[in-house]
Amino acid sequence: MPPWSEIAVGLLLLASGVVVLLAALGLRRLPDFFSRMHAPALASTLGAWIVTLASILHFSTRGHGLSLHVWLIIIVLSITAPVTTIVLARAALFRRRQAGDALPPPLRGPH
Repeated sequence: MPPWSEIAVGLLLLASGVVVLLAALGLRRLPDFFSRMHAPALASTLGAWIVTLASILHFSTRGHGLSLHVWLIIIVLSITAPVTTIVLARAALFRRRQAGDALPPPLRGPH
């Protein structure tokens, strides 16, 4: 593996770590559950994309051509992460409504 690709992979992995660290700081500093959902959801997706790019670069320079098998992982993560975030938000809203907290009413469909 050429040294330039090792440096690039290392920098990409370091960037991913910085993104996730910033998400952890956002998780620590934000006041409530709904605010805290944004930092890790967005940063974990960005961090996963950066790790995917590092993996593609690593396997492509190590082998004999462009290696795109890692794309399958990031596609599944990109589909499931937002769905999981939405389900968590809806569950939290349901629990707060059951507890009697003053929240906006549920959205109604078109009538």
